[in-house]
Amino acid sequence: MITKTDVNSKKQNQFEDEVEEGADLFENSQMLINIGPQHPATHGTLRMACRLNGETVVDSVCEIGYLHRAMEKLGEVKTYHKFIPYTDRLNYCSALQNNVAYVTTVEKLLGIEIPDRNIWIRTMVSEIARIIDHLICVGINAFDLGAMTFFLYGFHQREQAYTLIEQLCGSRLTTTYTRVGGLSGDLPDGFIPRLKEWLVELEATLKEMDKLLTTNRIWVDRTKGVGIMSADDALSYSMTGPCLRASNVNVDLRRDRPYLAYKSLEFDVPVAKGCDVYDRYLVRMREMHESVRILRQIAEKMPSGPIWADDKRVRIPEKERVHNSMESLIHHFKFFMEGFDVPPGEAYCPMEGPNGEVGFYIISKGGPKAYRMRIRAPSFFMFQPAPDMVRGQPIADVIAVIGSVNIIAGELDR
Repeated sequence: MITKTDVNSKKQNQFEDEVEEGADLFENSQMLINIGPQHPATHGTLRMACRLNGETVVDSVCEIGYLHRAMEKLGEVKTYHKFIPYTDRLNYCSALQNNVAYVTTVEKLLGIEIPDRNIWIRTMVSEIARIIDHLICVGINAFDLGAMTFFLYGFHQREQAYTLIEQLCGSRLTTTYTRVGGLSGDLPDGFIPRLKEWLVELEATLKEMDKLLTTNRIWVDRTKGVGIMSADDALSYSMTGPCLRASNVNVDLRRDRPYLAYKSLEFDVPVAKGCDVYDRYLVRMREMHESVRILRQIAEKMPSGPIWADDKRVRIPEKERVHNSMESLIHHFKFFMEGFDVPPGEAYCPMEGPNGEVGFYIISKGGPKAYRMRIRAPSFFMFQPAPDMVRGQPIADVIAVIGSVNIIAGELDR
């Protein structure tokens, strides 16, 4: 069976052959131009080769491979614990969500049950990550089309969120906050009140951002009817997340396959029918309001108790015990140098990341390292349909489409 991915691969080979053989690209007023891999509007090392007739995109092909870091192979040579920092470098706009997805999969292999407070904190940081990611997506997309004020409003709130995260784990962008069976630390004193204050400020800012852009004539003209992806086509390309919901497919893993604390929370799933750049913007804007709603519930319901599972295989010894007990010192040394053993098996725990389904498929044959690892990165599936979305559009709209699907090169070319 020939898939759309196979067709895109053949087109890419055809385009490359034309360039190498010096074909007459100006025949019928057509020319071939490259967008990326070094272009400010691609936001990463990705390339689109577009065939133009005047300013209209006749056809295009996507190419990856400029940032390949063998992330999945690194997951097979690093111990389960040492791979956690690498998950930050996938979608670095929502590192916390990647941390949670990875350690949850390892915990499934180990059969570990984490305590309630840990579950609620992980839910909280996942929603903070969703807000940060959406602020970047809608802000940069607007900035690419000329709406700089809208971008600055969102960027300020992003920095406020990173300040909260810094208080939580000491880092801003690459967090490495979760641990297998636990967290790097509990919530600091006064964190929940500061979170509530930020949510009030964020909600007011989101309303201002909505006034700035949602009914702005220029923005509407640049995004309505642009980059249309029908529900059937979105499903055939395995799109997930806000882009799929903007194509009128009502799927959200937080609601449909509840995990963490989502079954105890009330929230709505925004869905749109226009299937275009404008609706992808609307869905993300509405999802941020829903994340604010979720975070307020978490702030009120946050349970007390331990943050670590009571499992000596994965629990890192307390520093006080390490400094005063030879057995704890040996345990500490062996944990970080050799890792902990995971029984044979395989596991996959899909989660609703900001861009779509995020998951780590891990096969274990026993020992402290994964035998095989496969990362389900949303951006990889979002980039595939780009040629269909830009075909027949003016070249200026290519930038709007790329921004609307929010491709993060770190996870696209993992």
